[in-house]
Amino acid sequence: MMSSIPVLIVVWAVFTGVFLALLAYNGTITRYEENQLFLEDINANEKAMQTSILQKVARMRPYIRASAALSGLLTIAIVGIYTWDAWQRIHM
Repeated sequence: MMSSIPVLIVVWAVFTGVFLALLAYNGTITRYEENQLFLEDINANEKAMQTSILQKVARMRPYIRASAALSGLLTIAIVGIYTWDAWQRIHM
């Protein structure tokens, strides 16, 4: 069972790296987002820009959640396998 730990750690590192990259990308997208309420069409350009930012964030949200969940599940699996193996070695 312990021989699968290095493979799981590499897979975990890949998913965690993807998760962190998506968070960084999301941060760069939302850097210029402002919480504004546009009541008139005077600022139509700003409204369009804010709408496009919100669409990009909404499009990225499922990928961020999935990579976070996979990273978390792999963390739990690695800790569980390591703990189980340590428990078995203690009781030998």
